[in-house]
Amino acid sequence: MVNKKVISVILAAGKGTRMKSSLPKVLHTIFNKPLLGYVLEAVNSTGYVSDNFVIVGHEAQKVEEFVRNNYSFVKCILQMPQRGTGDAVNRAVPFLKNFDGYVIVVCGDTPLITGETLKSFIEYHENSNADLTVMSAIFDNPQNYGRIIRDENNKFIAIVEEKDATDEQKAVKEVNAGLYCISWKSVNEAFACLKNNNAQGEYYLTDIVKWAVLKGLNVQSYVLNDNSEIFGINSKQNLAQAFKIMNKKSLERLMSEGVQITDADSVYISPETTIGADTIVLPNVYISGKNEIGKNCKIGPFAHIRDGAVIGNNVRIGNFVEIKKSVIKDNTNVSHLSYIGDSELGSHVNIGAGTITANYNPITKVKSKTIIKDGANTGSNSVLVAPVTINEMASIGAGSVITKDVEEYALAVTRSPVKIISNWVKRKIEQYVGGNK
Repeated sequence: MVNKKVISVILAAGKGTRMKSSLPKVLHTIFNKPLLGYVLEAVNSTGYVSDNFVIVGHEAQKVEEFVRNNYSFVKCILQMPQRGTGDAVNRAVPFLKNFDGYVIVVCGDTPLITGETLKSFIEYHENSNADLTVMSAIFDNPQNYGRIIRDENNKFIAIVEEKDATDEQKAVKEVNAGLYCISWKSVNEAFACLKNNNAQGEYYLTDIVKWAVLKGLNVQSYVLNDNSEIFGINSKQNLAQAFKIMNKKSLERLMSEGVQITDADSVYISPETTIGADTIVLPNVYISGKNEIGKNCKIGPFAHIRDGAVIGNNVRIGNFVEIKKSVIKDNTNVSHLSYIGDSELGSHVNIGAGTITANYNPITKVKSKTIIKDGANTGSNSVLVAPVTINEMASIGAGSVITKDVEEYALAVTRSPVKIISNWVKRKIEQYVGGNK
């Protein structure tokens, strides 16, 4: 536990030129969630942070819209023009008057940072009685990172950027990870003292370290255990790398919890998804968003589960099946080539191959619900046009289009009678052979 209030400042104003995109860097996605979303959720999962400030700049309206639509506990602050990380945090200073707690500064393009690490970071800061704590990491090859410089007594005295470092300083393997925990009452004056007398004409956040050392304050570094957590996204190549790192961690967690993943090189599962023990995930399965999948299920191959799925125990999701925002209860089978969206399926339901829940009206833009109750089943190539309810033990004939509720134990069929024309093929062959080609 920490004894002071904690506020976060998240840096999300940059353009991300190397992304080569009209979309702001922090709104690029992994498993359909923007990078900024991962950071906000990590910060707030610490249990310590009471308020959040997101510094926006490039395409500020788009970033603010994402924040407003998804997070009620965040205030956006505009940085315009963007004049460096020190200037970015300085924009929050007017909102922190008389604040006597800790401010953590986090980059909005580091989606792999975890709440556990941030929680330990804040606790380390308090337990060290620090005025300023910098998160650091140890790299065998620290190229392109600012180095943590210590004196002969191992006291943290400076951060030196690589371009300014001597050969001796470049040999240092401890680097600045770019995250800070600040005892605000002690350090806030540093932001008024920042200078932009550098080639970029920017105000660097790293300069608060120099200020704090000159003031004789207690400056500490918290060494990160897992260096991948500070992996920053600056290009589409970085985005792909982060996706793979996140997925690998997710699969390893699930397998350690008893999930069988037959081919970890072809399966992708979001970190928010939980899966029960003894469930088997077959090759080429893609699961994004937040989902709950029970025990002893079988998923795939080639299945796609898209956010908001709650799947019970002993459920079979077949190959080339897509599930979206649906509840599927125990002992139900969804056979191959089916789409189940915005639906509730009871237990012991059998969904025949090629069944579609038609949940979206493109004119009204409304998505409606399909309810299929216990023991019901659908024949192959059925279309259930929502809103519609298939009651207990009802059966849908293959090839039917169902537009109204079906009572329990009933059979619903919408199918033209079969018409058989005898010798039709034979006559066609005779016409062809006879010269009428």
